[in-house]
Amino acid sequence: MSFFDTCPGSKRVKEPFPENIKCSCGKEIEIWSDETETICPYCRQKAGRCLPGSCLDWCSVAKECIGAEKFARYKEHSKGKGRE
Repeated sequence: MSFFDTCPGSKRVKEPFPENIKCSCGKEIEIWSDETETICPYCRQKAGRCLPGSCLDWCSVAKECIGAEKFARYKEHSKGKGRE
């Protein structure tokens, strides 16, 4: 087993899971742990949240840990949120 298989900081991106957030329309909706926004199925508006900080913000092997595509998406979502 390698370090990449056991790193707990990247788990929410490597193995996304559903979470609930509240939309501005007041309905509780599902969003995946690696997403910052989704479309509300009730009002069809974008609903979002900030991803919590993680080791992906500073780790020198983060790109290799989660893969280049997921890393690029993570960095794009974290722009402007004080985590660069």
